[in-house]
Amino acid sequence: MDGVGSFGAGRAGSAFDPISFIQQPQTILRILSWIFSMVVFGSIINEGYVNIGSERLYCVFNKNYDACNYGITIGLIAFLACIFFFLLDVKFQQISSVKDRKKAVMLEIGFSGFWTFLWFVGFCFLANQWQRTTPDELPLNQGADAARAAIAFSFFSIFTWAGLTVRAVQKYLLGTDMSLFTTEHMDGNQTIQPYPTGPAAETTDTYQSPPFTENLDSNAPTYQVPIY
Repeated sequence: MDGVGSFGAGRAGSAFDPISFIQQPQTILRILSWIFSMVVFGSIINEGYVNIGSERLYCVFNKNYDACNYGITIGLIAFLACIFFFLLDVKFQQISSVKDRKKAVMLEIGFSGFWTFLWFVGFCFLANQWQRTTPDELPLNQGADAARAAIAFSFFSIFTWAGLTVRAVQKYLLGTDMSLFTTEHMDGNQTIQPYPTGPAAETTDTYQSPPFTENLDSNAPTYQVPIY
């Protein structure tokens, strides 16, 4: 897992490196998931409905509207979610609160894991309905390429979203690096350093002269120790 500090990110407020960010496996998986989801719902919307001898449009997946609606729904939501989590990844290092970082990572784990499951269901559902589609229902193979593309990229999306889930779990297991964050940082507050209230800083040398020493009058007679 690249990066150090709280949940895989460095010290809050540090400079953002776009080159390093793009090269991270999590960013690459996020971009691939975004592209795959766009292909799935785009293919179904553009060529997933055909008319067979009438003005009414039928879904190419065995005339099952639920199959088309399912593919469009999970693809569109995944498309928007990839944009949201991509922006969250960009801003993640700027989040100073450890609690907020933990919430963000847990949200990503839950969503990515759930969408991995939905992509698996979607692949099985679309593949099953396409297998049941007869040639008579698709004259001249109308929409066949779109149907195959939706099925294929649904399958690819299972692995990209599973990879995002694994990366999020790894970030969560890193926990927090308490050497970078104080108690105030955990609450999202910054430490305020007090200023000295005195007119001048105190010197470390408190006593300028030995204790219990009085200023003697230079004109006073000195005491001579008798010699025996």
